[in-house]
Amino acid sequence: MSVEEGKALYQGKRVLVLGLAKSGAAVARVLKHCGALVTVNDKKPESECEEARDLWAEGIDVICGGHPDDIVNPSVDFVIKNPGIPYSVVPIQKALALGIPVITEVEVAYELSDAPIIGITGSNGKTTTTTLIGRMLEESGLHPVVAGNIGTPLSEQAAQAKAEQTLVAELSSFQLKGTRRFRPSIACLLNVYDAHLDYHKTKEDYVHSKSKLFANQTAEDVAVLNYDSEICRALAADIKAALLWFSTKQEVEQGSFVRGDEIVFKRPQNGRLAQKLSEAPEIEKVLRLDELALPGTHNLENILAGVSVARAAGASIEAIRRVLRTFAGVEHRLEFVAEINGVKYYNDSKATNPEAASRALASFVAPIIWIAGGLDRGIDFKELVPLLKKRVKAVITYGQTAEKLLARAEEAGIIRRKRVDNVTDAVAQARLIAQEGDVVLLSPACASWDMYKSFEERGVLFKQSVHKLKTSL
Repeated sequence: MSVEEGKALYQGKRVLVLGLAKSGAAVARVLKHCGALVTVNDKKPESECEEARDLWAEGIDVICGGHPDDIVNPSVDFVIKNPGIPYSVVPIQKALALGIPVITEVEVAYELSDAPIIGITGSNGKTTTTTLIGRMLEESGLHPVVAGNIGTPLSEQAAQAKAEQTLVAELSSFQLKGTRRFRPSIACLLNVYDAHLDYHKTKEDYVHSKSKLFANQTAEDVAVLNYDSEICRALAADIKAALLWFSTKQEVEQGSFVRGDEIVFKRPQNGRLAQKLSEAPEIEKVLRLDELALPGTHNLENILAGVSVARAAGASIEAIRRVLRTFAGVEHRLEFVAEINGVKYYNDSKATNPEAASRALASFVAPIIWIAGGLDRGIDFKELVPLLKKRVKAVITYGQTAEKLLARAEEAGIIRRKRVDNVTDAVAQARLIAQEGDVVLLSPACASWDMYKSFEERGVLFKQSVHKLKTSL
């Protein structure tokens, strides 16, 4: 859509923003600027709503400390909910019963954007791939703005972006579930594994939420999917956009894949995208695998996805090469922290599900001291047992899932198993076990919310603890 169309949509409308935080505050400000009558409601007490004071000063009504019975009523035109708020809460149920649209902040971003949007989602690899695509477009002089689930609210950036820019957006299933007309010009689905089932309740709802990324695309748009994923291949049948694939296992008809020891990109032969790339060779050699700066075999999937998206967006093959030779990763994603007495420490705090942890574990040949644990979402972690047998010499656990993970370690025959109180204690315990040549890996396989505000906080504490070890020598 466009800023002017979005302003017309919300001018004079009564909007309830449920959930404050960063995205709630951002969308409240954006909509007030559009002329909407905005009320923000958060169940947290006023003392914990840091953004409330600033919003009050800007003339936005904020109600903290619970959800008043009449907060949702027939006079409300839109409810914009924080993505993490479940649909089962009373205000949302009431809004749905009244036929009031319940949307998320990214829907508002689309409605207010003059710039095209590239949307990236998946169970794992979103932040790395989003960042990588942003770098490729920047290197090509295409003026990207990276936002969304990666940290900067998309609505805030969309309202400011110019038509010649491109919004590169990391999108979660929570955000996509609350969309109606959201239409990215390029949409990328990296993978789909069992994740967030405590929120979505069923795998079907989780997959459906992810697939909303493509729901409104037309033949003028591009969809980039993982050919190695059975779910992605099944979804492709209903997608109207031009398709590009990526695969780490086989050659694809159009898209990016590995041939021998190098990455190649094969452009489509028909359609608008084929015309856009018509001056390029049918098959472009991108880079040899040994030239990649980004570590980890699992990151090859992210790289291939990035190549397909970036080429579809107009990035030059030369710019893509330069970025791939220098881009070494994102904080909290298999991030090298330090080497102490021949032991290497890695922070993979973003690994919030078993699949992400298994990818990290598979990235090392050296013996691993694995630090894991966190929020219990009802996962049994059985799929990790074969990998634990092959790669792990010791397991240190904490949090709600500690006993489950210790049981899997025992099943894998790992003798060295220890439960500790937190990540800081885990690093201290790992130091006692580690020998030269070992890897100490924080890859929790769980969300952080039982003990920490975010995976970032957890990762920072891990890194601080490791650096204290280094300074204490």
